[in-house]
Amino acid sequence: MRASIRLQALLLVFVLLASAFLRAQDRSAQPQLARIRAQHLRHGINTSGWFAQNPGHYSAQYTNAETTPADIALMAQLGFDNVRLGIDPDPLQQYPHDANGFNADFLSRLDRAVDEMLSRGMAVQITIFPQDDYKQRLRNDPYAVDRFIMLWRNLAAHYATRNPDKLFFEILNEPEVNDPYRWAGIQARAAAAIREAAPRNTIIATGANYSDLPDLLAMHPLPDSNIIYTFHFYDPHVFTHQGATWSVPAWSYERGIPYPPTAESMQRLLQLVPDLADRYDLENYWLDHWDAPHIRALIDEAAEWGKLNRVPVLCNEFGVFRQYSDPASRNRWIRDVRTALEADSIGWDMWDFHGSFGVAIKKSGKSIPDPATANALGLPER
Repeated sequence: MRASIRLQALLLVFVLLASAFLRAQDRSAQPQLARIRAQHLRHGINTSGWFAQNPGHYSAQYTNAETTPADIALMAQLGFDNVRLGIDPDPLQQYPHDANGFNADFLSRLDRAVDEMLSRGMAVQITIFPQDDYKQRLRNDPYAVDRFIMLWRNLAAHYATRNPDKLFFEILNEPEVNDPYRWAGIQARAAAAIREAAPRNTIIATGANYSDLPDLLAMHPLPDSNIIYTFHFYDPHVFTHQGATWSVPAWSYERGIPYPPTAESMQRLLQLVPDLADRYDLENYWLDHWDAPHIRALIDEAAEWGKLNRVPVLCNEFGVFRQYSDPASRNRWIRDVRTALEADSIGWDMWDFHGSFGVAIKKSGKSIPDPATANALGLPER
């Protein structure tokens, strides 16, 4: 009797030790899985103004025409291996909706877009890409956070049947949560909900605020090891956002800023900015010697953070506003950022396809690639 009890106890200990060993093996394998899957995110492109960034205007007529199957085919033809697809949660959850809280018509169109990209051999990053008021609620309202977690649990379950090697879940675009500890808690909850609903998929996590490089460097990795960490790179904004009217007012005065800056050109351009404080920021762009080594030194910081934390890193937004930038300077900056990322083995997604930062220009409903920008991205000639 005692021998039998001892044998049962030994068997129980063996089972527990074996279980612990297998869990440890699984945990050690997951970072390698995330790193392997990150190879599907080497040279990517963002969609913009399609299923996000167009509040109140997501009819079938609009989304079917904004980015077409021909556009998706062109993305693949240009050599992009992945697409970052932003989703506005408001139309996704608009009435009437199904048992999971989704608008069936919007979701069916979204499914077609995802499946079309996958069928072209490209990976897809599904990204919650809300309006500012949605983010404001996340900053202040616990109920809004609960709804966000529920959204991800249901959305991850919906897409869990697709190929997990090629379908990635990015928790939130540019959270704008200026308290990094609050954002860390929200992101941890969302990652846990995604993992519960879609145990095989790789998650993409980001830093607080606008997902800038300093936000990445301030992060602590999540306990889930099947995660890629992303950041956005638009430095220096006085160059990349020159002429933009949607954010810092001074940017709207800026035109034709060269990259790299030169003393002759900057002396004249400084006079375009009427406010002395804003002029000071523009002058520092010149005095800080922004060039390829400067950019490479910053990108190296992201690579070092990934090495220290033993996690893969991705830059899934970078680009220059087209309308008022000098094309040659714009493409030099794109080339320098792209080559710095590749030198550090960091995958990238340019912002954007045929929008105001685009690698293509949309004319009469057709997307026409810009050969100079494609060349700056190192894409093969077609």
